[in-house]
Amino acid sequence: MTSVRPAPPPATGTSPPPGAGSLTPTQRRLGRDWRLAALFLAPTALLVGGLVLLPIAWSVVTSTTERHGQQSVFVGLANYAALFGDDQFRTGVLNSFVFTAYAEVFKVVLGLSAALLLHNLRRGRAVLAGLLLLPWVVPTVVTAFSWRSLLDPIFGSVNLLLTESGIGPLLAKAHLVDTWPAGWLSEASLAMPSVIMVNVWKGVPFFTVAFLAGLKAIPADLYEAATVDGASSWQRFAHVTLPGLRHVITVTVTLSSIWTFNNFDLIWLLTQGGPGDATAPYVLVAYSKAILQLQYGAGAAVTLVMMPVVGVLVFFLVRLLRRDVVTASPRRARRAQQARQARKALPWAVALVLTGLLAWASPHIVWKAALVLGVILLVAAAVGRVVSALQSWGRRRASSVTSKLASGIALAALLAFVLVPLYWIVVTAFKSEGQIVMRDNDLWPTPWTLQQFTDLFATKPFGRWYLNTVLVSAASTAVALVCAALAGYALARLRFRGAQGFTVTVLVTYVMPGALLFIPLYQLLIGVRLTDSLWSLVVTYPTFTLPFATWLLAGYFSSIPIELEEAALVDGCTRLQAFGRVVLPLAKPGLLAVALFTLTNAWNEFLFAFVFITKDEYKTLPVGMQSMIAGDVVPQGQLAAASLLVSIPVVIMYAFGQRFLTEGLTAGAVKG
Repeated sequence: MTSVRPAPPPATGTSPPPGAGSLTPTQRRLGRDWRLAALFLAPTALLVGGLVLLPIAWSVVTSTTERHGQQSVFVGLANYAALFGDDQFRTGVLNSFVFTAYAEVFKVVLGLSAALLLHNLRRGRAVLAGLLLLPWVVPTVVTAFSWRSLLDPIFGSVNLLLTESGIGPLLAKAHLVDTWPAGWLSEASLAMPSVIMVNVWKGVPFFTVAFLAGLKAIPADLYEAATVDGASSWQRFAHVTLPGLRHVITVTVTLSSIWTFNNFDLIWLLTQGGPGDATAPYVLVAYSKAILQLQYGAGAAVTLVMMPVVGVLVFFLVRLLRRDVVTASPRRARRAQQARQARKALPWAVALVLTGLLAWASPHIVWKAALVLGVILLVAAAVGRVVSALQSWGRRRASSVTSKLASGIALAALLAFVLVPLYWIVVTAFKSEGQIVMRDNDLWPTPWTLQQFTDLFATKPFGRWYLNTVLVSAASTAVALVCAALAGYALARLRFRGAQGFTVTVLVTYVMPGALLFIPLYQLLIGVRLTDSLWSLVVTYPTFTLPFATWLLAGYFSSIPIELEEAALVDGCTRLQAFGRVVLPLAKPGLLAVALFTLTNAWNEFLFAFVFITKDEYKTLPVGMQSMIAGDVVPQGQLAAASLLVSIPVVIMYAFGQRFLTEGLTAGAVKG
């Protein structure tokens, strides 16, 4: 990216750029702008190196030790060897695999369905897309609480509605559930499918956005040519849509698989790994060994033994992303074409192997998942066949009506799946305590009251949690924004040796999960006595926000016309002045996107805050809300009120940011 960009004029004077002969030996060796690049990259390099790379290296060292009292004794590979006989570890890895595999399959199917439905809409697309994105925006703690309450076997609305509609007893007769009413999160056979469903609910918007962008990029000429050739709707989907989305699907599934495989907060908030170890992922095993049992070496070994799996996915992702920015020669293009042809059978082979592994790992789930997927695909195929038949008979009006009716029903079902949990939060927040306990008029407050909000602030330190979250989010956002702006500009504009390697390192650290970091960071914070303080969060939150922020801004700075900056340099500005007076004002949309990303991620973060903070006065909102649940006592009204207060700022920021980005996305290209 930086190696093919023309060099800007020198920072001093109006003379033309120096030729190669005017460079000093150091500049020839390290690059023309190496001094300024070192200055701009130093903050990011220190944070990424000190809070990501160094902790991972320290975790490797820790994994070879065992704690005996206050001393750590070197034990070599004993911790790794012990994992092979550890039933809890094997169960955790198996649960993580099952959780990830099923979740990704359903996210792809539902996300692609939603994207196709929205793509074909002519009116109301923006409104419906905004509604479908709400699960992605709301904090994870809100997601977990709403579904945990809805799936409660006694007080939850899911069992009530399914019983009254007669669907629940039918599910029991079909052996989809063992008993009725069903204990969705308390029965071993239902807990994992329920957790997977909640993860799908939260993850589908990400897939929908990615696939919708990919659909817009497919040329309409391809569909027109296929139609002229007599291709049916299914043939157009199989031979035009899917090939056009292949790269988007691969990148999206790879990223989502990394996040899902290392998920901790959603599972912990829903089931805490239970019943028994039915839903416990490997990250929970690492947390139990390192934080609860204080066996840092054993916990580090659990996270590191999974690092090759994550490493393979990261390597695959980096290769895909680098393929987009490298211009292929004709010879490379021919080789790539031959490789694509040779790999045509690869997706089917992967699907076959994955199905076999899932059938072995979760025989009680695989047939249920196959049944649900089969029903979805059969209904879609039946509708497509009817529409195609009507078109072939010349009944275009009937074909159009059938297609619109089927799309409307599918969108209504999808919206109901997305919005019902959020609707439940809103109405529960305004119910009286008596109405919640008596289950009177479950779907509507009678009367509307602010009792839950007043009780929340009167009985819990909710105001303090809110202030803590605001302070931590604002501070970590400021750190990430400053460092990312400097580093992103250096990667986009400056010429120096190692730019490509630094870019890849930033990407790799972004996709590295927090599961690899929380143990060494916890040890580091204990060593410097920063646990149970807001500083522990301000210092560590950039580990998951700064890499992506740098990557995003580097791309945005590259899109700003370099001629504007060159004109400023010719007019006598230094490189720093051009950066501050020309580049940064034009990059406001990108800076806002980074600010929104870092702010919402810090606002919603759970794992680090859960591990590093134990005192009530320092808790953030996600951890504080989790602590409101004491055993089986769940203050549903107060949690609903808290969820509403936590979600509203995020939704407002997201809505404002979307509007601003839409209006100002191309501002940098037309100014001047």
